[in-house]
Amino acid sequence: MTYIQHYDAPLGRILLAADEVGLTGLWFDGAKYFADGLPAEHTERETPVLSEARRWLDLYFAGREPGFLPPLHPAGSAFQQAVWALLLQIPYGQTVTYGELARQLAEKQGRPRMSAQAVGGAVGHNKISIIIPCHRVVGTGGSLTGYAGGIDKKVKLLALEQTDMTHFFVPKTGTALL
Repeated sequence: MTYIQHYDAPLGRILLAADEVGLTGLWFDGAKYFADGLPAEHTERETPVLSEARRWLDLYFAGREPGFLPPLHPAGSAFQQAVWALLLQIPYGQTVTYGELARQLAEKQGRPRMSAQAVGGAVGHNKISIIIPCHRVVGTGGSLTGYAGGIDKKVKLLALEQTDMTHFFVPKTGTALL
């Protein structure tokens, strides 16, 4: 069974979803892939997993590094899972590029190289945004490329974490704005 709750964040309303194992989704209302993977049958109810996720979000939006993870249970391919595991290793307030993630993944898998675009696709389909910090991934050269929750939210999340934003820019055109 999947359980949901809504969370009113300073950046907008968030939908949380969880099963008995862990958090399965965290989406800003109106996000590009809003409720992607949410089963048609779900129930709005308090659960220990959702309570932990809300506690994490309360700390995070208060401008503090939470210091723990709620139980997570994201559904995705083995490739997506490997990329999402790398996202969890990006320290609070820091960023990495898609290319850096691709190099890390290639090294872990014993491959000579990995496509940064393929990694970007997995990053973009992260169903547990913020907690699995896809907003900490930037383009080469400092481009604040797309964020399914909206580029404005990506900028605000990085600012909340007191990330040094002096080398970043929002692209003027292109798919990066999605």
